[in-house]
Amino acid sequence: MAKKDVPGIGEYGGPAGGWGALQAVAKAIRGEMAARDTTILLQVNQPQGFDCPGCAWPDPREGSSFEFCENGAKAVSWEATHKRVTPEFFAQHTVSELFRRDDFALEWEGRLTHPMKYDAASDRYAPIAWEQAFAEIGAHLRGLPDPNMAEFYASGRTSNEAAFLYQLFVRAFGTNNFPDCSNMCHEATSVGLSESIGVGKGTVTLDDFDHCDAIFSFGHNPGTNHPRMLATLREARLRDVPIVVFNPLKERSLERFKSPQSPVEMTVGKAVSIATSYYQVKVGGDTAVVQGMMKALLAQGAVDQAFIRDHTTGFEALKADLEAMSWDEIERGAGLSRADIEAAADVYANAKRVIICYGMGITQHRHGTANVQQLANLLLLGGNIGRAGAGICPLRGHSNVQGDRTVGITEIPTDKFLDSLQRVFGFAPPRGKGHAAVEALEAMREGRSRALVCLGGNLPVAMPDPEACFDAMRKLDLSVHIATKLNRSHLLVGAHTYLLPCLGRTELDVQATGPQAVTVEDSMSMVHASRGSLPPASPDLKSEPAIVAGIARATLRESKVDWEGFVADYGRIRDAIEAVFPDFKDYNERVGRPRGFRLDVPASRREWCTKMGRAQFIPAARDERPLARPDAQGVLVLATVRSHDQYNTTIYGKNDRYRGVTGRRDVVFVNAADLAERGLEHGDLVDIEGVAAHDHTLSPRVLRGFVAVAHDIARGAVAAYYPEANGLISLANFDARSGTPSYKSVPVVIRRAAGSRENVNP
Repeated sequence: MAKKDVPGIGEYGGPAGGWGALQAVAKAIRGEMAARDTTILLQVNQPQGFDCPGCAWPDPREGSSFEFCENGAKAVSWEATHKRVTPEFFAQHTVSELFRRDDFALEWEGRLTHPMKYDAASDRYAPIAWEQAFAEIGAHLRGLPDPNMAEFYASGRTSNEAAFLYQLFVRAFGTNNFPDCSNMCHEATSVGLSESIGVGKGTVTLDDFDHCDAIFSFGHNPGTNHPRMLATLREARLRDVPIVVFNPLKERSLERFKSPQSPVEMTVGKAVSIATSYYQVKVGGDTAVVQGMMKALLAQGAVDQAFIRDHTTGFEALKADLEAMSWDEIERGAGLSRADIEAAADVYANAKRVIICYGMGITQHRHGTANVQQLANLLLLGGNIGRAGAGICPLRGHSNVQGDRTVGITEIPTDKFLDSLQRVFGFAPPRGKGHAAVEALEAMREGRSRALVCLGGNLPVAMPDPEACFDAMRKLDLSVHIATKLNRSHLLVGAHTYLLPCLGRTELDVQATGPQAVTVEDSMSMVHASRGSLPPASPDLKSEPAIVAGIARATLRESKVDWEGFVADYGRIRDAIEAVFPDFKDYNERVGRPRGFRLDVPASRREWCTKMGRAQFIPAARDERPLARPDAQGVLVLATVRSHDQYNTTIYGKNDRYRGVTGRRDVVFVNAADLAERGLEHGDLVDIEGVAAHDHTLSPRVLRGFVAVAHDIARGAVAAYYPEANGLISLANFDARSGTPSYKSVPVVIRRAAGSRENVNP
């Protein structure tokens, strides 16, 4: 039966990449950048250029002149836009008026050009001098009864240098309240892998993909979230490496890909098939899949007994747990058959070197940490960590989210780190645990925290339960936003709100000693330099390190830290990082090399920095908390996803090419059989209601008037765009071990929207 026509909803028959990607790059450039600036794309991810402000996929050792992807080009053009948000713009528009615009429209206005302060009497932002802004912010922070009443957020696009200065300032101020974007994405990795293998990072390098015998892909969509990875997967497939995919949605980039850098493929060649097997696991069923694979491997005896004996602990407990599980239980949990799971296990058993890649489809669940640890268990069974061509590969989001954590942006600092910080800088840093993202918003909501400084990002929009988060923001005495472009967070004004514009990655950063480079760390622990070259969007911009230092100097009037010296020469910041973190030995010398250097990852050489001194098999615990209300009928599980025209909360446009969506975001993807079971059809308007057990006493969480789109998605699963669907998620719905919100497992019911069967125009 043919689908009925729905405005803005169609089918995309092409591969990932290809001419569609090139056309999208051309459109992004035409719409944002001045013609003279387009050559800057040739500097993206180059040794003497700048790091892409998008994803954290590593740069190849032997790169080409075109080391950017479609979404990287969008990120660059979005930052290097010719559009400007000036004081005159703010004089013409009240904050209330701007708040009524959608997120795309706000950022589309362009780059911020001047420091601004909110004026409640006029409901407008007005210009303020930099030094006056610093002085007022410092006075507000000093006036707090307790430093722990302030929250200090950091975005993953922050450089190592800015992040280090930020944590130094905040700890000298007296708190460890560091909510950051890691808390919302890969905190389950940081917690889970640290317990399993002694380091909260991946163990592979890009070279390992050249030597692996099999790749397993769990819960990620490379075509949208890290498109340059597709070149790596393509090369693996061209040498006949099997790629086994587990994902609820069929994603085009995991099916077939045409490389825009291959003239043959772009003209007469066929697209390369990526997945050799594609299993549409139910949302939240990954642990059951992995448990089934491990059960099958044990039955075959396909495990590395010598590695298990010499390097691990906990094997017998894991084995007993798996033996106690029935295949019926595993099949129900996974949404897959025993035959499918055993077939995947056979691929693993026949490979000598296995890489497992995963994204937020693994981490953003109530069992995110357990999910990560089951993937580690699977690799440990075959000795596939600490071996060339094998290991675990968490796919990080923002280009320096891993680096920020490495240089100290964490609410749970180790004693070793704090002792080193005290030795180098001569003050006693706070020792107590600080607030992660969920804890910070709860503290703000309840009035226990009165101030928020945001080094980038769009915190309340990125969080679950936006209405509660918006309310929390408006209660603040002080909110400070360091940003390149206007977003919704900046319009959630409190008693005193400041908007401080900073340089972007693409721009030339000149300080007292001359042009400066910053550094970033990618998903594979490679640290390299980034140097912008475009003239700043405004002569009134400051760099992130300069803004952090300005606030620190105004707040900590007795500080002995040479803040001005750090800003004058970022090499001095790197010297300080090296003094605090021995892994950065010879930092300035090594980062000057093409492509930089790799930080030490002990597990890569089978050195296990766990409490036991060995890698640990950790069985998954059974959760006693129900996922959904027992009285809820017809419950589906919703996962929030990005469209192809966005990066995190940044919306570049309202298209989602690979899923066939054009000009709209008010859609929910549903299996056709699940629609029919509810008396619904493709194109019907529906209401989506959250039914989480711990929320049943609250008012219903409902998204109204969304368009149901019949899609190739696992039965029982639905998907809607982030952040629009965040209103269905409670702040209380998170992984208890890592604090990661459960964006990818939201129990919902879907009903026909009241009073309408008609399609709506986008």
